[in-house]
Amino acid sequence: MLKIILAALVFISFNANARDYISVVGSSTVYPFATLVAERLGENGYNTPVIESTGTGGGMKLFCDGVGVGKPDITNASRAIKDKELKLCHDNGVKNIDQVIVGLDGIAFASSNSGDSFNFTKEQLWLAIAAEGPLPKKWSDIDPDLPNYEIAILMPPPTSGTRDAWNSLVMKKGCPEGVKECKTIREDGAVVEAGENDALIVHKLNAEPERFGIFGYSYYDGNKDTIQAHTIENVEISLESIQDGSYPISRPLYFYVKVDHYGVIPGLDAYIAEFTSEEAVEGYLSDKGLVPLANPKDAIISIK
Repeated sequence: MLKIILAALVFISFNANARDYISVVGSSTVYPFATLVAERLGENGYNTPVIESTGTGGGMKLFCDGVGVGKPDITNASRAIKDKELKLCHDNGVKNIDQVIVGLDGIAFASSNSGDSFNFTKEQLWLAIAAEGPLPKKWSDIDPDLPNYEIAILMPPPTSGTRDAWNSLVMKKGCPEGVKECKTIREDGAVVEAGENDALIVHKLNAEPERFGIFGYSYYDGNKDTIQAHTIENVEISLESIQDGSYPISRPLYFYVKVDHYGVIPGLDAYIAEFTSEEAVEGYLSDKGLVPLANPKDAIISIK
């Protein structure tokens, strides 16, 4: 009886105000890939999906707020959904979710290409960024082989999946033993949270050659004419090094779909089919900087 009531409520929520386009929120890293897929869908007889770049954390909040035409159908994510977010979804009736791994990404540590190139270790990056570190003023205070200018880094905000991945892959792994607060960033002005707009970070790097920024591979790949990515642990970021796992700051990219919206929101099935098609993943999305999965058959799973 409860299932029948819930199904009826979902039906009513959908049909009260019908929506004839797909609503997508979430990650700024996945955003450029999603917009390309949306454009393809719009060229094939469907209304072009509306894509909003809200950040992974912000997207999860919107996505997990419930089902129905007033709620997003999909949220993009540059990390996997967290347990607390999944609980929020379940508490609000979003209990049937498909997880789609769209490909792989690397996080670039970049600066204007008007300066020199450097190699950084995770330990050095932690020392430069962490509040619990020695708070060096210059890079050369950490290592004389690093640049002799003041540390200035543009960091993604806490709502960003790129920030979560950076914390996990760099701050946690570069943290010395015995330090309890490895992920807290310094607040003396050396590290500045730059918002969800990765394109704006790239613009600021061009204006300030001694500043470094953190963002996904696709933004670096699309701006190689003006910025450079520095090697991490002596490994250059590239499609090949991300796919084979040798680049030390690599992660999967995802989007999450409300199963209850299938068959109700026009084009939802077609959008997912297009996003995961060989033409997209091996073609125009790869050209944009998306790194294909080694085994695309594992791309879609249902989560509870």
